[in-house]
Amino acid sequence: MLPPRVIVSPVDFSVHADDALNTAADLALRFGSELCLVHVVPALPKLPPEVSIFKEADYEQALHSDAEKHLAQMVREIAQRGITANYAVGTANDTSMEILRIAEHHHADLIVIATHGMTGWHHLAFGSVAEKVVRLATVPVLLLRARPEGKAGDTSTT
Repeated sequence: MLPPRVIVSPVDFSVHADDALNTAADLALRFGSELCLVHVVPALPKLPPEVSIFKEADYEQALHSDAEKHLAQMVREIAQRGITANYAVGTANDTSMEILRIAEHHHADLIVIATHGMTGWHHLAFGSVAEKVVRLATVPVLLLRARPEGKAGDTSTT
Protein backbone atom coordinates (compact mmCIF):
# COMPACT_ATOMS: atom_id res chain seq x y z
CA MET A 1 0.00 0.00 0.00
CA LEU A 2 2.87 2.37 0.71
CA PRO A 3 4.23 4.02 -1.24
CA PRO A 4 0.91 4.87 -2.90
CA ARG A 5 0.79 4.30 -6.64
CA VAL A 6 -2.34 6.46 -7.16
CA ILE A 7 -3.35 9.42 -5.00
CA VAL A 8 -6.82 10.94 -5.38
CA SER A 9 -7.30 14.60 -4.47
CA PRO A 10 -10.89 15.93 -4.52
CA VAL A 11 -11.02 19.50 -5.82
CA ASP A 12 -13.88 21.95 -5.37
CA PHE A 13 -11.79 24.98 -6.38
CA SER A 14 -11.70 26.33 -2.81
CA VAL A 15 -8.60 27.52 -0.96
CA HIS A 16 -8.84 24.51 1.35
CA ALA A 17 -8.94 22.07 -1.58
CA ASP A 18 -5.97 23.87 -3.16
CA ASP A 19 -3.99 23.35 0.06
CA ALA A 20 -4.88 19.65 0.07
CA LEU A 21 -3.94 19.38 -3.62
CA ASN A 22 -0.53 20.90 -2.89
CA THR A 23 0.00 18.31 -0.16
CA ALA A 24 -1.15 15.52 -2.49
CA ALA A 25 1.20 16.78 -5.22
CA ASP A 26 4.11 16.86 -2.77
CA LEU A 27 3.37 13.26 -1.77
CA ALA A 28 3.04 12.20 -5.41
CA LEU A 29 6.39 13.78 -6.22
CA ARG A 30 8.07 12.18 -3.21
CA PHE A 31 6.67 8.69 -3.88
CA GLY A 32 6.54 8.81 -7.69
CA SER A 33 2.76 8.38 -7.54
CA GLU A 34 0.15 9.24 -10.12
CA LEU A 35 -2.18 12.02 -8.99
CA CYS A 36 -5.87 12.06 -9.91
CA LEU A 37 -7.81 15.29 -9.35
CA VAL A 38 -11.53 14.72 -8.81
CA HIS A 39 -14.38 17.22 -9.07
CA VAL A 40 -18.05 16.41 -8.58
CA VAL A 41 -20.80 18.41 -10.28
CA PRO A 42 -24.23 18.25 -8.59
CA ALA A 43 -26.63 15.97 -10.45
CA LEU A 44 -29.55 18.33 -9.96
CA PRO A 45 -28.02 21.77 -9.60
CA LYS A 46 -30.16 24.62 -8.43
CA LEU A 47 -30.63 26.68 -11.55
CA PRO A 48 -29.96 30.39 -11.40
CA PRO A 49 -33.03 32.53 -12.13
CA GLU A 50 -31.70 33.57 -15.55
CA VAL A 51 -31.53 29.93 -16.71
CA SER A 52 -34.75 28.50 -18.04
CA ILE A 53 -35.79 24.96 -17.06
CA PHE A 54 -35.61 24.16 -20.78
CA LYS A 55 -31.87 24.92 -20.81
CA GLU A 56 -31.01 22.71 -17.84
CA ALA A 57 -29.00 20.26 -19.96
CA ASP A 58 -26.98 23.13 -21.45
CA TYR A 59 -26.35 24.49 -17.97
CA GLU A 60 -25.18 21.10 -16.66
CA GLN A 61 -22.90 20.70 -19.68
CA ALA A 62 -21.46 24.15 -19.01
CA LEU A 63 -20.68 23.14 -15.41
CA HIS A 64 -18.87 20.04 -16.67
CA SER A 65 -16.97 21.96 -19.34
CA ASP A 66 -15.91 24.65 -16.88
CA ALA A 67 -14.73 22.04 -14.37
CA GLU A 68 -12.80 20.15 -17.05
CA LYS A 69 -11.14 23.36 -18.25
CA HIS A 70 -10.01 24.27 -14.72
CA LEU A 71 -8.85 20.73 -13.94
CA ALA A 72 -6.92 20.45 -17.21
CA GLN A 73 -5.07 23.67 -16.34
CA MET A 74 -4.29 22.33 -12.86
CA VAL A 75 -3.00 19.07 -14.36
CA ARG A 76 -0.72 21.03 -16.73
CA GLU A 77 0.69 23.01 -13.79
CA ILE A 78 1.25 19.83 -11.78
CA ALA A 79 2.93 18.14 -14.77
CA GLN A 80 5.48 20.97 -14.85
CA ARG A 81 6.65 19.70 -11.45
CA GLY A 82 7.36 16.27 -12.96
CA ILE A 83 4.20 14.64 -11.56
CA THR A 84 2.00 12.36 -13.63
CA ALA A 85 -1.54 13.64 -13.19
CA ASN A 86 -5.01 13.26 -14.64
CA TYR A 87 -8.51 14.28 -13.67
CA ALA A 88 -12.05 12.97 -13.44
CA VAL A 89 -15.32 14.86 -13.30
CA GLY A 90 -18.22 13.05 -11.70
CA THR A 91 -21.91 13.87 -11.39
CA ALA A 92 -23.84 13.02 -8.25
CA ASN A 93 -26.03 14.32 -5.48
CA ASP A 94 -23.86 12.51 -2.93
CA THR A 95 -20.42 14.05 -3.49
CA SER A 96 -18.61 11.81 -1.03
CA MET A 97 -19.92 8.60 -2.62
CA GLU A 98 -18.92 9.84 -6.08
CA ILE A 99 -15.40 10.64 -4.82
CA LEU A 100 -15.16 7.12 -3.41
CA ARG A 101 -16.52 5.60 -6.64
CA ILE A 102 -13.94 7.47 -8.73
CA ALA A 103 -11.15 6.56 -6.28
CA GLU A 104 -12.08 2.89 -6.60
CA HIS A 105 -12.31 3.15 -10.40
CA HIS A 106 -8.77 4.62 -10.51
CA HIS A 107 -7.45 2.02 -8.02
CA ALA A 108 -6.44 4.75 -5.56
CA ASP A 109 -4.12 3.83 -2.72
CA LEU A 110 -4.60 7.13 -0.86
CA ILE A 111 -7.14 9.97 -0.76
CA VAL A 112 -5.98 13.44 0.31
CA ILE A 113 -8.94 15.64 1.21
CA ALA A 114 -9.50 18.89 3.09
CA THR A 115 -12.23 19.92 5.47
CA HIS A 116 -13.75 23.35 5.06
CA GLY A 117 -13.66 24.29 8.72
CA MET A 118 -17.44 24.35 9.11
CA THR A 119 -18.69 24.28 12.67
CA GLY A 120 -21.97 24.66 14.53
CA TRP A 121 -25.29 24.66 12.77
CA HIS A 122 -23.73 24.92 9.31
CA HIS A 123 -21.89 21.62 9.83
CA LEU A 124 -25.02 19.99 11.25
CA ALA A 125 -27.17 21.18 8.37
CA PHE A 126 -24.78 20.36 5.53
CA GLY A 127 -22.65 17.59 6.99
CA SER A 128 -19.15 16.99 5.82
CA VAL A 129 -18.10 15.37 2.57
CA ALA A 130 -14.64 14.79 4.04
CA GLU A 131 -16.11 13.17 7.15
CA LYS A 132 -18.12 10.71 5.07
CA VAL A 133 -15.11 9.92 2.86
CA VAL A 134 -13.05 9.15 5.98
CA ARG A 135 -15.79 6.88 7.37
CA LEU A 136 -16.47 4.92 4.18
CA ALA A 137 -13.15 4.78 2.32
CA THR A 138 -11.49 1.40 1.91
CA VAL A 139 -8.08 3.05 1.44
CA PRO A 140 -6.16 5.38 3.76
CA VAL A 141 -7.38 8.98 3.85
CA LEU A 142 -5.20 11.95 4.74
CA LEU A 143 -7.59 14.55 6.15
CA LEU A 144 -6.27 18.10 6.26
CA ARG A 145 -8.23 20.26 8.67
CA ALA A 146 -8.97 23.80 7.58
CA ARG A 147 -8.30 26.57 10.02
CA PRO A 148 -11.39 28.70 10.64
CA GLU A 149 -10.80 32.16 9.22
CA GLY A 150 -9.21 34.65 11.56
CA LYS A 151 -7.69 32.03 13.89
CA ALA A 152 -4.09 31.78 15.09
CA GLY A 153 -1.63 31.25 12.29
CA ASP A 154 -3.72 33.21 9.78
CA THR A 155 -1.35 35.64 8.10
CA SER A 156 -3.95 37.50 6.06
CA THR A 157 -4.50 41.17 6.67
CA THR A 158 -7.83 42.93 6.62
